[in-house]
Order: sequence, then structure tokens, then C-alpha cells
Amino acid sequence: MSLLDRVFFRIESWINALLDRTADPAAELDYSYERLRDQLQEINRGIASVTTQKKRLEMHRERLQSSVEKYDEQVREAVRQDRDDLARRALEKKHATLDQVTDLEDQIERLQATQDALTQRQIALRGQIEGFRTRKETLKARHEAAAASARVAEAFTGVGGEMEDVSRAIERASERTERMEARAAALEELEASGALDDVLAEGDEIDRELRRRSTEERVDRELEELKTRVGRETDATDLELEREPAGSGAS
Repeated sequence: MSLLDRVFFRIESWINALLDRTADPAAELDYSYERLRDQLQEINRGIASVTTQKKRLEMHRERLQSSVEKYDEQVREAVRQDRDDLARRALEKKHATLDQVTDLEDQIERLQATQDALTQRQIALRGQIEGFRTRKETLKARHEAAAASARVAEAFTGVGGEMEDVSRAIERASERTERMEARAAALEELEASGALDDVLAEGDEIDRELRRRSTEERVDRELEELKTRVGRETDATDLELEREPAGSGAS
């Protein structure tokens, strides 16, 4: 279950519990408000965790890219020294590192998508909390005013018991209606949200063997190209050196 699924499952749970409780309405509203704030804190912690993991992978990717540049220098130096064995080893390390860089970039992209989704949920939940806080204070004021009016009516009419029962029935009906509206809104958001993929498949043994063979072919091809290029540069240098004495004698 993803983090968003857990958050909305818990929201649905406390909404269901709220429907069955018969405590003081003001206390219920305050409790519900604090529960929403707890959910926001959980989302904030999730964003911080994802951001930290993404930053760690980005730093690792930069280190690997620096290693690729170092291997390129080693290949060139090995070819200049006619050490094909060292050049091959350096090329193998280079391509293995490039494969790691590619995998890291895929993971970083997925973490960025997760971070963006969590940020959107954070913004939406903050708006819901602000709206709930306004409604909470309004309902608490209405409840206190209704309670004061009921006490005054009870003192003047002497039928406070019956009026209190009527007032409670109306209040409960109003609260149930508002809670059902809140429940419906929460369930709609649950239905609209999707699960996040947070695990990368590494591939089976056949995939790894195919990638290894592909890397070996790239290494062989690049080594041959480097040897050809270095040979041409050496031949050009030798030819230029052979021409210099003839030029000097003519002058």
C-alpha cells in the first residue's frame, strides 16, 4: 500500500469513527481537525524522505559521471602506450558505469514523479484543513449559541427536556448530513488517486547476460576505432618527420 493510500485509508477510518461517536460536538470537531493535521505531517515526512533519497541518487550519479571521464582518459593513455589490455579494462569499466548512470537516472525520474504527486496532495490537504477549520469554528459558534438559547427557553417554559430532545435531534441530523458529505468527498478523492510504483525491476539473468554481451561488443568496437585513429596519427607524424630533412637540404 502506497503512502497516499495509507493516508486516505486513515482519513476514511476516522470519518467512519466520527459518525458513530456521541461525544460533545465541539470536542469532536477539534479532534477531527487535529487528525487532519496529523495526516498533513505524515505527507510532509513522506515528501522529505523522497526528496532526500532523490538528492542522494543525484550525488551518486555525479560521482559516476566523474568516473566515466577518468576512464576515458585511461583509455586514451593506454592506447598511446600500446596497452590494449589496459584499454579494454578501462572501456569495460566505463560502460559498466554508464549503465549504472542510466539506471540511476530512471530511479531519479521516478522519485521526482513521486515527489510531485505528494506535493500536489499536500497542497490539496492544506486547502481542506483550512476549509475545515473555518467550518469547525462556525459550527462550534452555532452549537454554543443553540445551547444558550435552549437553556434560556428551558428556564422560561419549563419544558426544557422536550425542547432539548428536539434540539438534539435537529443537531444530530445536521451533523450526520455534514459528515456524510465529508465522507463522500474523501471517498471520491480515494477513487481518483492511483498507486505509485516505487520498486524498480532489476531484470532476470538473461537480461543481464544480454546487456553484458552488448557492452563487450561496444568495447571491442570502440577499441578498434581508437587503435585506427591512433595509428593514423602516428603514420601522419612519421611522414612529416621524413619530409623535414628533404626540405632542409633544398633550402
